[in-house]
Amino acid sequence: MAKETRDYPVFTEEMKKTHTILLPMMLPIHFALMEQILRQHGYRTALLQNNSRNVVNEGLKYVHNDTCYPALLVIGQFIDALKSGKYDPDKTALMITQTGGGCRASNYIFLLRKALKKSGFENVPVISLNVAGLDESPGFKITLPLMIKFVYAMELGDFLMLLANQTKPYERNPGDTDRVVQRWIQKIIKHWEGKKIIRYGKIKKSYPAILRDFEAISKTNESKIKVGIVGEIYVKYSPMGNNHLEDFLRAEGAETVVPGLMDFCMYCLYNGIVGKKLYGGNPISYLGSLIGYRFFLKKQKGIIKAIKKHGVFDPPLEFSHTVELTKNYINPGVKMGEGWLLTVEMAELIAKGVNNIVCTQPFGCLPNHIAGKGMMNKIKAKHPGANLVAIDYDPGASEVNQQNRIKMMLANARQPEEKSDTLKTNASHAHCVKSQPEFQIL
Repeated sequence: MAKETRDYPVFTEEMKKTHTILLPMMLPIHFALMEQILRQHGYRTALLQNNSRNVVNEGLKYVHNDTCYPALLVIGQFIDALKSGKYDPDKTALMITQTGGGCRASNYIFLLRKALKKSGFENVPVISLNVAGLDESPGFKITLPLMIKFVYAMELGDFLMLLANQTKPYERNPGDTDRVVQRWIQKIIKHWEGKKIIRYGKIKKSYPAILRDFEAISKTNESKIKVGIVGEIYVKYSPMGNNHLEDFLRAEGAETVVPGLMDFCMYCLYNGIVGKKLYGGNPISYLGSLIGYRFFLKKQKGIIKAIKKHGVFDPPLEFSHTVELTKNYINPGVKMGEGWLLTVEMAELIAKGVNNIVCTQPFGCLPNHIAGKGMMNKIKAKHPGANLVAIDYDPGASEVNQQNRIKMMLANARQPEEKSDTLKTNASHAHCVKSQPEFQIL
């Protein structure tokens, strides 16, 4: 058989010693942990923080503006970093995820290589981060210890993100929550240094200490509106992708509620289970999905149990209950992109008492427009009190318009409170009037 020829550079074993691997930003806490894990395994890495308008402009130069907005941003961030002069293109590699699924999950890597060629960086290799054996890079191997650490980084990243979101809006001293998060990131990484296999029992033992540290942050006793954030995975989590939506909502006096990354992983694994029943397929893949799903579910249950025992913070909804909600809204066979998860995450938030939800979606993203925006009427029919808004993100979207629509959603959310305050005021005024002495005309 003839050896496959490639017209692009490949990350070799020699490059592991000489090249810096640039990582795009999506989830600040999770990706900070993952970057440090890669360093522990001998890779030179840099987690990109550039997020200026120049990132969008570079993306527009080399990616068609009809292409998925997240693809444009990720590729633009890479090109902008390579042009910045901070990195030697001859000693730099790029890393990007590739799942083999529909839409952006498979196409990014090809779009990126095309953009590199057009921008004059065709000698920069791209590493595909995947567990399906797609587009192999000899210099990068996903070993069992590395995979286990990545899984636990997702788990702890979700845990820290959940507690930070419930603490940051109420902190008396701005920055206290971020300092606790960074302290725990450093503790976790230091504890994992030099260890090939991480024992879950030791991770589980750290939960009470993490909870105590977040509880100890000095907070106000304010009551704030809770706003859920759902949508396409990149614009849901990436501050650059959603124009720093979480910061904006906190500035407007809200507490953000964001489903964790583990939920998306369990969604993908559950699709492998359902897919076998609906469409047939490889029984080995089905078994792998089943084992992986049960593994993640068990870890999520551990977090929920620890939070409930502590009794201060609100735990997430167990994913098995999330799956049950599909029966009332959408068929689990709808699994392209974020698919049924997007619909059910809105229902899940409402079940937890979070009626105000922002659905973030790249403009023209078909799965999101169908399973997100397209399902809102059905959700509202079942939950008349649901306060939902879909926000499109693309290079030409006006940030002012986006924020105004979100402000309208927040104004609607505050109406019941204002009505309640008005009723209380009127009742108090009526009481005062009745308590005054009656005057008679003689």
